[in-house]
Amino acid sequence: MKISAGEKAFYSINNIVIFIVSLACLLPLIYIIATSFSSGLAIDAGKVYLWPVDFTTAAYKVLIVSTNLFRYFWNSIVVTVVGTVLSMIFTILCAYPLSKKKLFARKKITFFVVFTMLFSGGVIPAYLLVKSLGLMNSYWAIWLTSLISPYNMLIMKSFFENISEELEEAARIDGCSEWRILLQMYLPLSKAVLATLCLFYGVSYWNMFLKVLMYINDSKGFTLPVLIQQMVFQLEQIKLGGSNSDLAAIAASGQVVSESVKSAGVVVLILPLLAVYPFVQKYFVKGVMLGSVKG
Repeated sequence: MKISAGEKAFYSINNIVIFIVSLACLLPLIYIIATSFSSGLAIDAGKVYLWPVDFTTAAYKVLIVSTNLFRYFWNSIVVTVVGTVLSMIFTILCAYPLSKKKLFARKKITFFVVFTMLFSGGVIPAYLLVKSLGLMNSYWAIWLTSLISPYNMLIMKSFFENISEELEEAARIDGCSEWRILLQMYLPLSKAVLATLCLFYGVSYWNMFLKVLMYINDSKGFTLPVLIQQMVFQLEQIKLGGSNSDLAAIAASGQVVSESVKSAGVVVLILPLLAVYPFVQKYFVKGVMLGSVKG
């Protein structure tokens, strides 16, 4: 098919706009990487833009040598993997029955779920509840208070509602139970939304900061975001006359400032997500019902 001049102009403008938007998203990441590899003196002088100035890996050495980085990294993995699995299980178990029109009080239950998106009990009541349940200094305090995202559950519910009822009726005629229909029919057809919600939950748990700071008292249980916050805080304290001798010696050399440590921490945080994303990207554009119903 021959493409008209108007269509060519339209596609060209689209490509230019997409390139500009992509560049706008990429430039902050490039700046953070450049800052993490630049010296503290260059950062303070405002010389760093999109390329490292006075290249150094001092910020990464601070994260690795001055702290037990691998322990914090492992803690983040545990919180993320277990939390994502638990959240996905309970999100599916909540969304599946709510997607059925025959469920008693379906609309009322859905209303209460949506209500929690608008109003919540607040941070202090949540903290008092966790403390009264004896969950302080335990990752269960994080997992249980973040178990189901109403927004993600509604996405899953809407996805299940779009699955053809004819498929379910055929499965029931063959004698399938509810569990078998869910596990062998619904979930295989929902790979796209499952991958997307896994990514949503995973990013949320991986970047979780406030709940870890609130509920985990032992520093051995901290995660990477809390580690970065502590390092930045200690470097700021050194500027005000703090006494951390290890960090003070590094900071005095001018190779490391709080901004470079923060940037190095961000790079360490996003690398695992960048490594995982290509494996789930293909599901974002995959049709959920492709080939399942023909007629």
